[in-house]
Amino acid sequence: MASEKSAEATLPWRKGLAFRPFSGLLDHLLHEQFHAGQLRLRIGDSLHANKGDEPGPQAEIQLHRPLSFARRVTGRGHLGFGESYLAGDWDSPDLTSLIHLFAVNEPVLASIEFGSWLGRLVALFRHHSRTNTKRGSRRNIAHHYDLGNAFYRLWLDPGMTYSAALFDGQDITLEQAQRRKYQSLLEMLGAEPGAHVLEIGCGWGGFAREAVAAGHRVTGLTLSSEQLAWASETLTDPIASGEVDLHLRDYRDMDGQFDHIASIEMFEAVGERYWPVYMNKIRQLLRPGGRAALQVITIDEQYFDSYRSSPDFIQKYIFPGGMLPTPARFDAVVEQAGLRISARRWFGQDYARTLAIWHQQFMEQLTAVRGLGYDETFIRMWRYYLAYCEAGFRDGRIDVMQVVLETPTAD
Repeated sequence: MASEKSAEATLPWRKGLAFRPFSGLLDHLLHEQFHAGQLRLRIGDSLHANKGDEPGPQAEIQLHRPLSFARRVTGRGHLGFGESYLAGDWDSPDLTSLIHLFAVNEPVLASIEFGSWLGRLVALFRHHSRTNTKRGSRRNIAHHYDLGNAFYRLWLDPGMTYSAALFDGQDITLEQAQRRKYQSLLEMLGAEPGAHVLEIGCGWGGFAREAVAAGHRVTGLTLSSEQLAWASETLTDPIASGEVDLHLRDYRDMDGQFDHIASIEMFEAVGERYWPVYMNKIRQLLRPGGRAALQVITIDEQYFDSYRSSPDFIQKYIFPGGMLPTPARFDAVVEQAGLRISARRWFGQDYARTLAIWHQQFMEQLTAVRGLGYDETFIRMWRYYLAYCEAGFRDGRIDVMQVVLETPTAD
């Protein structure tokens, strides 16, 4: 068992300028009283603890390179914390619990959360340079979705669905919960058999497959060549019969009108600047009396301003150009486009469960992931991404909704 020696007895960080960033950060982590839960911090053979007054997540962090860790965190705050994990500065037996613990105790860590003003400025500039123009959107989508179908096939369900599953409190498999999600959206659309449904962001074709089985015709749009190739190969019969029509096309370039529209976790990738463009396009493409069923991840209003001004790990490494709306901001954009919300359901904890399963399945496939040529930095990046998102949903900082939009009817 590791001894609980004092920090001063085990590391001479107070002997020079090089150690000051670590000294200050360690003092903050260990001597600022946590509100809830407990942090166990290991440095070499020493163990230190910070326990809150209230119950909460129990987490541990093992520092391998304390000075490198401190410099990244003090310079870039929460973004530097994730980057220090990528670099191998630290490890944890439970990434999700560690990130959740820091979220629960955010007020205690506020002074180090965002890092230096220069670090924030650089991150913000980088984020804004990846805006979702038509050309930028293709580049941003390719950054994530064109990693290769072989990679996603390793850890997604057999239907290749990459969005929140809907468990509804039931003891069902991930694949069943993903189908339940699609069925819920179709139920919310209330489409008659034979209705023509436009899907903005059709992914690998999971919704299209379910919609065709329910008797509908689907036109699907994607900006990912890899997704288009997979969907075209697996939906051969519906495509040949004309029930499914897939396009590598930006939603802004779509014309015509459709009975209904579906869009699953696409709004988050649009970018705040283009939210009105997206909603106006939905209004334009919907026939009078038509419905749109969207699945959208949202962020709590109290975190939005800091999130907007200090891009996070996801925006830099996973979904460049992305921006989560708050529920109120989403509703405002809907109203400005002349649409109205007629139904809504929330299921954020189902997303946490989905992410936990993905993470477990990813870990079970590490040998195969490496076999595809992905290195340890990529593996750590993916693990941190999945844990970071799961912690956000468990904490309630982010949520996911299915929402129905309708065009106004004539009086």
